[in-house]
Amino acid sequence: MTETQIIEKINHFLAEEFEVAPEKIKPDAQLKETLELDSLDYIDLAVVIEHNLNFKVKPEDFTRMITVQDFYNYAFAKCGV
Repeated sequence: MTETQIIEKINHFLAEEFEVAPEKIKPDAQLKETLELDSLDYIDLAVVIEHNLNFKVKPEDFTRMITVQDFYNYAFAKCGV
């Protein structure tokens, strides 16, 4: 999977599963403040990631993800991109 494919998948499930307006999903957008994700959303997000990107997320990993770009970078590393 390429970086572009990973970004597209992440953007798609943020918009579809979490009802985030697509125009809000930008690399510098903050997950909590801009996208309005809370701790319960992070649990759901972990499940969606495992299903769509085929890797497990530890809850403590989310503490290091502040922006959408942090999330992309995390996914790139986990997918070996």
